[in-house]
Amino acid sequence: MKIDSLVKNYGALPKVEQFNKEIIMDDKQQVIHSSFWTNFFTSNTDETNLREALLSLPIFKELNKRDCSLLLNIIHNRIYVAGEYIFYQGDPGLGMYLIREGEVEIKRENSDKSIHLLATLKKGDFFGELALVDGEKRSASAIASSDTKLAVIFKPDLEEYIERLPKKGIKIMRGISEIIAMRLRKVNEELSQQ
Repeated sequence: MKIDSLVKNYGALPKVEQFNKEIIMDDKQQVIHSSFWTNFFTSNTDETNLREALLSLPIFKELNKRDCSLLLNIIHNRIYVAGEYIFYQGDPGLGMYLIREGEVEIKRENSDKSIHLLATLKKGDFFGELALVDGEKRSASAIASSDTKLAVIFKPDLEEYIERLPKKGIKIMRGISEIIAMRLRKVNEELSQQ
């Protein structure tokens, strides 16, 4: 890669580790489609419709508009340039992301250093919701494949929201459980057909 293209892609020269990972990804990338990463719940994400976007997600579908307004207070907006990592596989799980603009690729590196593309997510999709439950390390990396705007709900903020509104918290946790159960069932169906 030429330095000019690196500066264009990254806005500056990337860290050596990131550069090395990019080369490995180019050489050993393999696409694997898994239903676990399929997003069945795309929502509208325009600035004026963030409330409606949240309410359309199964996690928050049982909240009323007032409760959703309180939830909007804990949302953080983040912007990523194409090629920038949102998080790396192995990072602590700190929050859930809703794509407001752009695209995000979910990739996993195996023990043999091969990279598998698990999903390409677009505007209205969300990812990272398991972090709201367990806070474990990320099982895959998320990379902005184009300039991307995300709405982020961090686990500590959501926990505080749940402590203040426990009945709403139960509804949110039920929504997360439904998503996880649906994805697990889909994966089980795929495995039984192989």
